[in-house]
Amino acid sequence: MRKEAVSRIRLVFDLLDTNGDGHVESGDFELMADRVVQASPDISDAAGETLRSTFHGFWRALVTELDSDGDGRVSFDEYAVCVLSPDRFHAPISAFAAALAGLGDRDQDGLVTRPDFVALMRAIGFEEGRINALFDDLQPTASDRIPAATWVEAVIDFYSPTRSGVAGDRLVGDSAAP
Repeated sequence: MRKEAVSRIRLVFDLLDTNGDGHVESGDFELMADRVVQASPDISDAAGETLRSTFHGFWRALVTELDSDGDGRVSFDEYAVCVLSPDRFHAPISAFAAALAGLGDRDQDGLVTRPDFVALMRAIGFEEGRINALFDDLQPTASDRIPAATWVEAVIDFYSPTRSGVAGDRLVGDSAAP
């Protein structure tokens, strides 16, 4: 597994472990979903439920595939073993990415503004300076917007263990970035 992927594993685990107890649990996903929904001031009830559903689906995939000791939670060691296995997690990650980008595309024109992108990424827990660097790497338009589809692709790339130099590496502390 590439060094960049290992760094992404640690970062994502730490973000998902919202209560910081060293394990990822159902409640962590509920809290993160609530934060992301709250960061979307104009969100419809349906869009909020879609996002919550994708967080729940991602949690179910993780606990089903990775909870090797059956305690209903996922430790870092369990998580690191195979979380970036594309065949196991492509569907829930893709659904999550589409729902997140859909929240950012508030006027449904296929574009996400920098303020909406930053607000949603901050709600997940990423650092604002790194978020802005990522946004810049996604090649915003002159009006400082990125295609929602580009964001979806960036999220999927971030979870790919075979990829290096992806835009999402900007979010990792030890990254030289693309």
